[in-house]
Amino acid sequence: MEQQMYTPFKDPSFRGWIGTGREDITPPVGIYARNWGAAKHEVSAGIHRPLTLTCFSFQSAANDTPLFLISADLGWWKSAADERNLREGILEALSIHPDQLMFCLTHTHAGPSTFTEDAGKPGGHFIAPYLEKVKQAAISACKNALANACTATLSWHYSKCDLAKNRELPEKETARILTGLNSTKQADDTLLVGRVTNEEGAVIGVVVNYACHPTTLGADNQLISPDYIGALREVVEGATHAPCLFLQGASGELAPAEQYSGDTSLADQYGRQLGYATLAALEAMQLPATALEFTGVVESGATLAMWNKTGFSPSAVKQAEMQPVSLPLKDLPSLAAIEAAWEACEDHVAKERLWRQRGIRKTVGDGDTSNMPLWVWQLGDAILVGQPNEAYAAFQQQLRAALAPAAVAVINIVNGYAGYLPPAASYHDQSYAVWQTPFAPGSLELLTAAATAISQRMILSK
Repeated sequence: MEQQMYTPFKDPSFRGWIGTGREDITPPVGIYARNWGAAKHEVSAGIHRPLTLTCFSFQSAANDTPLFLISADLGWWKSAADERNLREGILEALSIHPDQLMFCLTHTHAGPSTFTEDAGKPGGHFIAPYLEKVKQAAISACKNALANACTATLSWHYSKCDLAKNRELPEKETARILTGLNSTKQADDTLLVGRVTNEEGAVIGVVVNYACHPTTLGADNQLISPDYIGALREVVEGATHAPCLFLQGASGELAPAEQYSGDTSLADQYGRQLGYATLAALEAMQLPATALEFTGVVESGATLAMWNKTGFSPSAVKQAEMQPVSLPLKDLPSLAAIEAAWEACEDHVAKERLWRQRGIRKTVGDGDTSNMPLWVWQLGDAILVGQPNEAYAAFQQQLRAALAPAAVAVINIVNGYAGYLPPAASYHDQSYAVWQTPFAPGSLELLTAAATAISQRMILSK
């Protein structure tokens, strides 16, 4: 009787040249840092934890064109010009093309302003020099990653962490959706962990892709902080002695249960929770380039299926594309109308909203559609999808279902920012995300279709 064949059980992997770089990007105390409309302070009063910038470089071989994946402890971009100035400076310094760089923000809400038009506000004079510091730090981290790159294997493993909760709470007796814990609605708790190991089997890097708004610290907090990501790194790096790079997932409607706090210990608690979940995922992984293979049946008290370790050669395929996706815009006020309303407004909360709306209108333009860039990378058996906006979790859930068994890392706020991307069915809700977004219903679905098509084409072409 012919032995039935079974697919080997293995972690999705990439084998190539991989390097890491890390720089400190903590801003000066006193920089303008008013991230909340309800805040009473304008400038930072101190540092909870340092902000960092981490870069991993990926090549198929030592002389191959590199890809640079950067994670920076920053919130979001209010100006396309500020983001473009930083990114184009990095591209020029490294002599690389736009598809080779993903500059990802962790989305902390306790960081400094990145908006040079805030220069006239208290502490605003620090912003332009600080952005130059971040640019130089990114260039240095990328160069250091290339300099210490070595033959390594990147392996991926899906796990779970229940830190993230749904944050869209229907208000009783009104049609409003409050931005806060809704314990009755299921949240995406998927945790994707990447482990980089060198030829000797030592861990030299860890990637954590998780979707959860870093909004633990709110209007009462006056300290610069990476939010929960700081303690996450401390836990993971303390155990592995290797840099941990965090990628914010599709977290549009996801956040911790308790948030908007002034208590930094709460952010540390959440970071440890995600950190220990990451360590558990690392323990669950196979050894690098090792799979379990079905080797036959052993008759015992039960009929035993025997799966034993076997080696395999991880894929060295590396592909990268950047494609614009045309997204329809809502019927928005013109830039001139927003600026006039801002000048006339005397309520500080409403004025803050108008200032943000102004930045968004400048980013998307005055037309009916806006081209939003989409980055898709293939690293062996994994797909990395990055885009500038705050997509809801449906984006990552649908991509992962469509692209299985590939590991799929989905990243929000990559190389820019404009607004939220809720599912079309959410637009009847009176929620902050629907109010804030410049994009019309169906935009998330268009982005999902584009990302799926590019990814499937890459997988089939390898």
